[in-house]
Amino acid sequence: MRRRARYDKQTYYRGVRTMPYDLVKEVVVALGLVGVIVLVLSAVLSSPDVPSLTIQRWAQNDAVDFVTTATAELSGSSTSSQYGPPYNDGTASVQTLWFLHPQQWAGVHQPVDAQAEFVLLPLHQASPGDVQLASALTTYEGAQDPQRTAWLDAYTKALGDATEQDGKVVVKDGDYGPVPVLTDRLLGVARSGGLDGLLQASDKFYQTDYTRPLLFMGDGSALSGLAKEQNLTSSQWGVMNETGRYPGQAWLWLYTMWYQVAPFNRADGGFLGVSAANADLAVLFVMGVLTAALLLVPFIPGLRDLPRWIPIHRLIWKRWRR
Repeated sequence: MRRRARYDKQTYYRGVRTMPYDLVKEVVVALGLVGVIVLVLSAVLSSPDVPSLTIQRWAQNDAVDFVTTATAELSGSSTSSQYGPPYNDGTASVQTLWFLHPQQWAGVHQPVDAQAEFVLLPLHQASPGDVQLASALTTYEGAQDPQRTAWLDAYTKALGDATEQDGKVVVKDGDYGPVPVLTDRLLGVARSGGLDGLLQASDKFYQTDYTRPLLFMGDGSALSGLAKEQNLTSSQWGVMNETGRYPGQAWLWLYTMWYQVAPFNRADGGFLGVSAANADLAVLFVMGVLTAALLLVPFIPGLRDLPRWIPIHRLIWKRWRR
């Protein structure tokens, strides 16, 4: 049997054009430069290290807004109450684009009853030992819908001129039924931190589902107020995550950019049915198309030939070509 000839490296690469290339040296230099740049940018452009936003912090800092939001949850007029899939059967926040109806297709798969889960159930858990609260709950739940609506409408209107005194929300006298007692007790539960725990509770070992607390705070001005304070609103082009670390969610700039331009920022009917009302779905569609185009670059005639027509690689490898 004929044995295969053995070649050393010099013989194996004979006739092949090569050039010296120290990969280890290049990696060390690159890591060093990148490390210096990251340290400088982290010191100069780091995100503010703000404390976590909780319902407890919200209730302590803005009791009037908290009570106003809780009243909206009771009346079913909040954004969460009327949202639609995946939380409930509402239609207020359902987005469609042409033949795309993803929210309707997915349906309600994460049900949230804002009135019960954000207000009534926490109050029931706090009612043992509190005779006044137990009586208020009995009165409220035993009343007819027209009567409850009248109480809530009157109280909601009065909250427009409400003030905070000695830790309580004070409104002018009126026929509000048991609503003031309910919201006052819920405010107390929230300020103690109990409402955060109740809304995060689940049957799983790790309590990492923040959907309900975020929905509740989103119905008020807690999230929007903090976003404006940190220059993170859409009109300010703000994006931040992992506070204390630069650059946060900088990769989201391409998504947030679309919200600033027409037709994605138009309140009225936009181009091809795209407007602010369905901007989320439209932006996802556009980014999906762009991502697919990027993945298909090697297969798109003309686009795949750009490196040959614009030979930047010749400049990078000019020493080798020379």
